[in-house]
Amino acid sequence: MLIKESHADVRTVTQGKESTMRVFLFHPTIPGYPNARFPGVVLFSEIYQVTGPVARFARQIAGQGYIVAAPSSYHDFTGPEPLAYDVPGTDQGNEWKVKKTLDSYDEDSKKTVDYLLGLPTCTGRIGTTGMCLGGHLALRAALDPRISASVCYFPTDIHSRTLGPNDGPNLSIDPGVPSSPHTLDLLDRLRGEAALIFGIRDTHVPDAGRDLIRSKLRAAGAVFSWHEFAWAQHAFIRDELSKGRYDPAISKACFEILLELFGRVLRTELGVREGDGGPVEHVC
Repeated sequence: MLIKESHADVRTVTQGKESTMRVFLFHPTIPGYPNARFPGVVLFSEIYQVTGPVARFARQIAGQGYIVAAPSSYHDFTGPEPLAYDVPGTDQGNEWKVKKTLDSYDEDSKKTVDYLLGLPTCTGRIGTTGMCLGGHLALRAALDPRISASVCYFPTDIHSRTLGPNDGPNLSIDPGVPSSPHTLDLLDRLRGEAALIFGIRDTHVPDAGRDLIRSKLRAAGAVFSWHEFAWAQHAFIRDELSKGRYDPAISKACFEILLELFGRVLRTELGVREGDGGPVEHVC
């Protein structure tokens, strides 16, 4: 499927502060069908904003028949240009990641979904995906009931409750209480289906962290699938300057997971979920 690329500058206001967020758009096209409509996908980037690897990932998804919108997460601090995959770029991205408020992240998600739903070519079915920081934001965005499916690649900072500045009154509370603003403690709001993907050799989300996320999803009654790959490290789908971590074979397998979930949930009008599908017969 062919793709047209463009961008839109979307106004955001968080805690009285106005900013302009650039949303990069990757739109599928079918010659001869100008009124074709497609599901939408919000693609959240890693800490470097919308880099080459993120754009290439967006094109892969768009080429399968999804309108992909990739917001620039750090519009609060800088322009839409990507940060470099070097030490200064990494340090800057990590600094802004925790300086940006959870309210601002949530406003970005809402405005990007609003933008997709406002397109006449969007069917109204929306999914989310992302990698690293973006994997976390994809799951957090899915707390919005308008999101039907989410595919989260090695999401960071969920298990540790360390996204956003650690200076608000809600951030010093005991973990797990209802007033916690952290994604880990809000998973009972998840209404769509999620797929979480990790590498077992990912030092950013260790065994205990992955176990905690999974147990919280189960306790919340979420509908989710869980995928761990034995030899995968952190950022294994990044195909550029990936510090020896890029694994194209595992990346391909993970893309099939994304296509299965998005194809089943976003392309099909499932209606309201009733029950859990009933008991499974225990036979060989």
